[in-house]
Amino acid sequence: MTRRFAVRSFGCQMNVYDSERMAEALLDDGHIAADEGEADIIVLNTCHIRGKAAEKLYSEVGRIVARADRAGQPRPTIAVTGCVAQAEGAEVMRRAPAVDLVVGPQAYHRLPELLRRQAGGERGLVDLDMPAVSKFERLPARTVQRVSAFLTVQEGCDKFCAFCVVPYTRGAEVSRPLGAILDEARALVDGGAREITLLGQNVNAWRHGRADFGDLLAAVAAVPGILRLRYTTSHPRDVTETMIRAHAEIPQLMPYLHLPVQSGSDRILEAMNRRHTVHDYLELVERFRASRPDLAITSDFIVGFPGETDADFEATLELVQQVGYAQAYSFKYSPRLGTPAADRDGQLTEGVKTERLARLQALLAAQALAFNKSHVGRVCEGLIERRGRHAGQWIAKSPWLQSVVVSGDRLAPGDLVSLRLVSAGPNSLEGQVLSRNLPASW
Repeated sequence: MTRRFAVRSFGCQMNVYDSERMAEALLDDGHIAADEGEADIIVLNTCHIRGKAAEKLYSEVGRIVARADRAGQPRPTIAVTGCVAQAEGAEVMRRAPAVDLVVGPQAYHRLPELLRRQAGGERGLVDLDMPAVSKFERLPARTVQRVSAFLTVQEGCDKFCAFCVVPYTRGAEVSRPLGAILDEARALVDGGAREITLLGQNVNAWRHGRADFGDLLAAVAAVPGILRLRYTTSHPRDVTETMIRAHAEIPQLMPYLHLPVQSGSDRILEAMNRRHTVHDYLELVERFRASRPDLAITSDFIVGFPGETDADFEATLELVQQVGYAQAYSFKYSPRLGTPAADRDGQLTEGVKTERLARLQALLAAQALAFNKSHVGRVCEGLIERRGRHAGQWIAKSPWLQSVVVSGDRLAPGDLVSLRLVSAGPNSLEGQVLSRNLPASW
């Protein structure tokens, strides 16, 4: 039976990738993509990293039901997928009876089959199986058509940071085979991708035989038609020399590195089970910058971890000052059920966490603005991604992942253009197009 579907993604880029793959699986099964208000099936692909993720899910389910009831329409089939599904399982249906399916992030290749069974009258369908990467072998060929595309190369995490649910919701670290990754990269290029971002919970934990992540970067960059290459999220413990050298040796690899540190205090890093020190982290930053001096470095921070003192927090501010970030993501610590830190002594009040987060974010925002302003007057290549808000306006992406607003009559998504950056704000820059650069392979 053909039905209309919509997929909504919450959270990280890996969820965006997973949502695209689920949509491709449903299209391959004969379903039709539609706006959410017209869909017979709504897939909510959830994230469980932040504390209010589950509550957000239940709020969304209620909103979907209320909208259908107000319109006097049949309620759509609701499938909950992703990490909240994996963490809470059948509890999702108990708390939200309108949910029809619960499917974990390693089982979404079976979503079409589960929907057929649900349409046939089966109820309470929950699939939380976690087979090793087999879902990729059973998913249809890539059909997404985007200028910038995501490609998952690694899933799962073996690090067991004390604050994180990922090892429990995504499973152990598993690397996809090199050949399968290259096949998918070629399919993405055939679909119009000019920039590919390699994804993984710990993307640089990727291994295949004797090849490490640096070797993977070189192999993907060699795929004809890939003009730009990025990756996220990397872990300090998995950095290799070939990965560092890649930033000097691979022209397609953009000067951008997301390297989460979480805290600037060795005492808190040990309590988090990060298994690296501030010195280790700063040494890596120095080595990466020696390899690529114009590298934009971004990071993740958690403030208010159990037991964090004023001195620990000041050490985090000091680290930020030392590194000088292009951008960073920062959050208040939120206990995640089942993680070691959730029940520890020394939980901080919301007031303390809020005050510390505000101070950290003010510093990070100042650094982001300074980083953008430091590029004014610079000439670089920009990749045209989409139209802007106004007629003749386009949004380009700089090598440093900045959004650049440009104007031009003969531009199109996928164009690589030479830009002069003429002004900067905290979240974007304005650029002047100097020329349209056509690669020799086009």
